[in-house]
Amino acid sequence: MTRPAPSRLGGAMAVMAKEWAQIWRDPSTIGLVLVLPLLLMFLFGSAVSLDTRGTRTGIVDLDRSAASRDLVAAFARNRYFDIEEAPAVAPLERAMLEAGLRGIVVIPDGFGAGLASGRVRDIQVLTDGGQPNTAAFVAGHARGLLANWSAARLGERGAAARPAIELNPRYRYNPGLRSRYTLVPGAIAIVMAMIGTMLTALIIAREYERGTMEGLLATPIPVPLLVAAKLLPYFLLGLAATAVCVGVAIAAYDLPFEGSFGALLAISATFLSAVLGQGLLISAGTRNQFVSTQFALLSGFLPSLLLSGFLFEIESMPQPIQWLTWIVPARYLIPPLQSVFLAGDIPALIWPNAAIMAGFGAFFFWRVTKAIGRTIA
Repeated sequence: MTRPAPSRLGGAMAVMAKEWAQIWRDPSTIGLVLVLPLLLMFLFGSAVSLDTRGTRTGIVDLDRSAASRDLVAAFARNRYFDIEEAPAVAPLERAMLEAGLRGIVVIPDGFGAGLASGRVRDIQVLTDGGQPNTAAFVAGHARGLLANWSAARLGERGAAARPAIELNPRYRYNPGLRSRYTLVPGAIAIVMAMIGTMLTALIIAREYERGTMEGLLATPIPVPLLVAAKLLPYFLLGLAATAVCVGVAIAAYDLPFEGSFGALLAISATFLSAVLGQGLLISAGTRNQFVSTQFALLSGFLPSLLLSGFLFEIESMPQPIQWLTWIVPARYLIPPLQSVFLAGDIPALIWPNAAIMAGFGAFFFWRVTKAIGRTIA
């Protein structure tokens, strides 16, 4: 009596069970899903910051009048500056050369007398051009502090302290302008891109290297179903890693969560379909675990870090580079992810980006089935 042939679905379930067993026997996979997201989230959330506070700034008071001393005290009270006072510019310039100071404020002789007579002398601000962002920060905040201080002094004298038109900015969604509120959601996208490509970059290559791919291709399971069976366990692991990242963002970094978990699940699932498919295509194309790992890092992590809008605004990039960002899946995850955290569910932002990421996933899935085929070259 012949044994009945197993159904295609039963064969796919057997392949899936084999993949789960492989995952549990490999501690590095569990570490990749649980430990690496925690490590990367704490690194990105704590080490990467665009908020500059306590910038070491030198100040030289050549006037030593009551007005100049009051201005020095205003700089010392400001949270954005860590003031180091000196009697002359030369020692502070040496400190700037040694990367100790980021700027020098020079109050000229005659500043107090000029303020009293209405002929205010210019205050010089020297900054380190080798750090352009910090230099712009020092100059901008020094300019703002001087404007506020001079307005207060005019008010004390009874002069017109307010201009005819005054700008009163208000910031929606991130009132404190905390860079962490935008960087941490972007960090989740980078972590998902890295882990997603790494999770699947090895599974097909491992089968080829161990010589077990022949047995899989000999089963009566269609290639698309075989690929889906091998992909589903890693898809669930990717969702688990995403949940870890979101939990860290809310619990450790106090990020608001204005949207819904349904929208978060939709954009996360579509993005994972893209990056997992990308890793699987790399694995099927290289058939070597070491080469697959290198390609996964180069094609998954670096473009997501540099070309997704995470650190650098896409609009400020050269036009050819902007065109290149259109093929980076993380570009379509970061805006809706930031929206879910800071603004809520915005369908016009979430669903078009989710559809594009799902299109990436479908394309990679199709290419993987073609790359594997039914024969081994």
